[in-house]
Order: sequence, then structure tokens, then C-alpha cells
Amino acid sequence: MSETTDRQGAALRGRAEIDLGALRGNVRALRARLAPGAALMAVVKADAYGHGAIPCARAAVEAGATWLGTATPQEALALRADAGLPDDVRIMCWLWTPGGPWQEAIEAGLDVSVSGMWALEEVVAAARRAGRPARVQVKADTGLGRSGCRPGRDWEELIGAALRAEGEGLLRITGLWSHFACADEPGHPSIAAQLTVFKEMTAYAEEQGVRPEVRHIANSPATLTLPEAHFDLVRTGIALYGISPGPELGTSADLGLRPVMTLSASLALVKDVPGGEGVSYGHHYTTPGDTTLGLVPLGYGDGVPRHASGTGPVLIDGKWRTVAGRIAMDQFVVDLGGDRPAAGSDAVLFGPGDDGEPTAEDWAQAAGTIGYEIVTRIGSRVPRVHRNG
Repeated sequence: MSETTDRQGAALRGRAEIDLGALRGNVRALRARLAPGAALMAVVKADAYGHGAIPCARAAVEAGATWLGTATPQEALALRADAGLPDDVRIMCWLWTPGGPWQEAIEAGLDVSVSGMWALEEVVAAARRAGRPARVQVKADTGLGRSGCRPGRDWEELIGAALRAEGEGLLRITGLWSHFACADEPGHPSIAAQLTVFKEMTAYAEEQGVRPEVRHIANSPATLTLPEAHFDLVRTGIALYGISPGPELGTSADLGLRPVMTLSASLALVKDVPGGEGVSYGHHYTTPGDTTLGLVPLGYGDGVPRHASGTGPVLIDGKWRTVAGRIAMDQFVVDLGGDRPAAGSDAVLFGPGDDGEPTAEDWAQAAGTIGYEIVTRIGSRVPRVHRNG
């Protein structure tokens, strides 16, 4: 077991336990779904969705992931420098802005994503300075409308320029890729439309002479539901961490996945109060009668969503409780209904549900958001305790 801060102080206030055994099990379950010949990329951006990038990357690779994905080059460079990964594990990063650390990425052997001519020009210049070719994956915008090159003249220009640079030995086109907009909504018409556009754009590139190592478009929901979209590689993010990509796909248990993070705190105070007592800012909750209140020392400064005020579920002393009143920056209150658990008792906000505790998906429903946000927003004041490593 390891953690990112001393157990004294902050760790006694609250903690996020990360079950690396569950993460490895999720990787194996996802690999079992892959179409023949497809490899798995474990996406560990945003500190592995709040779970700790380096230990999660190591665990994913141990379970068979051969690629790792991050958003920013800084995340990818930190993995290459500090994670102690085998040399044959590829690391890709895709969120670039002008003036980014292209040369450092090339020297570290990262795969970098290019969506337009400005990025290609910068990576070519960096490759000249580095004296070695860049590993470049060209992104197609097949309908998500974010990064990526649109089909038509822009794609033709970008592919042509990339091939000329490859001919000069300045880069290697290692991948062609894209991203679904609505793969978490089975049957959405955009899914088939994007697949068609992706096939057309990759076919054009290959007709011009591109020989990519990998073609990929499938995210977590497409990995789970669209084997025809697996191509050479799938990019699994939220599913790695045992959270369903969307309610229409079923729960984590339905998908054979196990939640990896358990967020809990130690009750800071239990006290008797009379009926009619206002609770927390704005007195949006008033005690209906004589009762007991418990103080949970986590708040929106720790990533507990303020939008779950009055609705967020917590397991205390074997019973589900609900946030009473507003969630504050550092704490919130629950009405214990006359029960008197001792100060220091566990308050479990979410976990895998084994002991009846809420899940991250329950918190997502309470806050009107998605499970991705619930785990990713847990802040650095909450120490991560990694177990089964």
C-alpha cells in the first residue's frame, strides 16, 4: 500500500483508496472484448481520471495494455520519465498548442497528434532540431467537431505534407485516428456516419502511401459495444476505472467492470440538535425534529460536487444518509436521524458497492453530471492510497 501524502493529518480527514487489482481486472475484461488483432490503449490523462497516473499506468501495462494515452505532452513526458515502463510501451499525447514541447516529445519517443498544418510545421521543425524523426499520428475530424482535420481539401493537404516530411526522414506517420461523438448512445445515427467517414479518410491516406502502425477511433463505449470500430487499437478511459461510460450501456456490474476508487472520510463531529435547526449555508435544510447531525470533513474544495447539496448519498454506520443542506468548501453535514456513530467513524461517499455504499454513478445522478467528472474532480487535498499494487 502506498499513498501520495503522510497519513497523519490529511489522510485521517479523508482518503481515496485505489484498488489496482480491480484496474488490472478491468483491463483484462476489456481485452477479452477486443476484435482479433486489436490492441488496448489505457488512457491515463488527468492523473488517470483522478486515480494516480503512474501507479495506474504500471498496473494497466501489467495487465496487457501496450499503449498509454494522455491529453497533454507534459502528462506523457512525466510517464516516460518516472513510470519505469518497458521500452516497447508506446505513449501518445494529443492536446497540443503552438509552442508546445515538440522536441522533448520527439526525444522521449512519444507519439504526437497533428490535426492541422501549423502543428505539422512545428513538429517538423522540432524534428530537424532533434536530429531524429518524430512519431506522428494524424487526427481526422469525422464529426465530433473538436480537434482533427476535416475531410476534403484540408485532409488532402495535411496528408500530402506529412508524406513529404516522411520522405525526408523527418517523421514517421504511425497512426490515423479519430473520436466518436455519441458512442455512449447505442444506435445514434452519428456513429455509423462517423465510421463511414473514418474509413474513407484512412483509405485516402493509405492510397497516397501512408502505412500506419495503428488506426483507431474506439473510446470506452465503442470498445464495449462496437467491435466493428476496434480496427488496430482501442482507447479505453473511464471503463478502465470501472465506471460505466453511460447509463444507456448499463451499470459497471452489467458491463463486467469493477469501480477502482473508494472515497471516504472520518466523521469529525456528531451532535444532538433540536427540531427546526437550520443546517449549513442558507439554511436550505431544517431539521424536522430532534435528531443528530454528523459532520463529514470533505467539501467542494476536495472535489465533492456542490450541485449534490441535499441529494448526495453517504454510507455511515451501515446506513445510507443524504447530504443535509449545502456542501461547503471543506465539509458537509448529514442528518443521522438520532443515530450516534462515534467521531472518527467512516463516512463512505462512494466505492464499488460491496458493502452497500453508494457508487460514483449514484453521485453522478445526484449531481446531474457523469461518473467521469465525479472521480476526476477529487482534488489533491485528498491522498490517494494505492493497494493491491
